[in-house]
Amino acid sequence: MSPLDRNIPNLTGDGEGSVQVHQDETAKIEGAKVFSVYGKGGIGKSTTSSNLSAAFSKMGKRVLQIGCDPKHDSTFTLTGTLQPTVIDILKSVDFHSEELRPEDYVATGYNGVKCVEAGGPPAGTGCGGYVVGQTVKLLKQHHMLEDTDVVIFDVLGMWFAAGLRRHCSMRIGL
Repeated sequence: MSPLDRNIPNLTGDGEGSVQVHQDETAKIEGAKVFSVYGKGGIGKSTTSSNLSAAFSKMGKRVLQIGCDPKHDSTFTLTGTLQPTVIDILKSVDFHSEELRPEDYVATGYNGVKCVEAGGPPAGTGCGGYVVGQTVKLLKQHHMLEDTDVVIFDVLGMWFAAGLRRHCSMRIGL
């Protein structure tokens, strides 16, 4: 049983001064199998995610790996370099997503795996869910999810993964 399968008190309540961000219903990922690999830092989430991406690609699947961490190192083993984050790229165009092309934020890694680093706010300064929502919205605008069989989210933390719960075919807590 996943920790996300139990009731957690106060999960839906806002703290004093916080802002509640709700998932955009149009951001659902249709058709692809969606996996979320989540847990605390330093336990092998990126390694597990990258190995899953490589294995699925070797099976002939079209794979998209999305790193959801401010360190933006999820896809390093697939691409050999740190990728710029979607949130930083959006900032550079004053959040005018219409000015972007997929090649501005999607890299091709090992065996054709498409790699995206969503990024995220530094700890305690914002909502990681917003960043991933904007990333999925951008991917949909550019039709990047239509030809994808498997989407793997590499997610820092358990609470953030809770927001992906309804979109995932499988959650892997480390």
